[in-house]
Amino acid sequence: MGIRIEFNPDLALRKFNSQNRLKEGCLPKIIEKGKVYSFLKEGQRNYWLEGEIPLFQTEGNYKFSRPIASITILESTHFPRDGKIWTKGRYYVEAVFNVKDKRIHFESMKRIR
Repeated sequence: MGIRIEFNPDLALRKFNSQNRLKEGCLPKIIEKGKVYSFLKEGQRNYWLEGEIPLFQTEGNYKFSRPIASITILESTHFPRDGKIWTKGRYYVEAVFNVKDKRIHFESMKRIR
């Protein structure tokens, strides 16, 4: 038996108010630059904490939107709940992007300005 850990170079959350999802597992209704928001993901996940990463909207099954924002993860904690491991944390919004804009905002882990 091993330890299941997922390494995420981004944060992907569900659409605001998605059915059968906790509030923290979804995007806020309005994402604002300079604000701090909470997140919750099932599983033991490790995020890069030393710089900006993209924030995506996901439908699940690795179906992501284009980056909707650039964020910095401020904190991330693992904990057990109801027989599962969860990861919760907070992120700071560095910039908000227009998803219809086709400009490239990230190249690998580097934000393009």
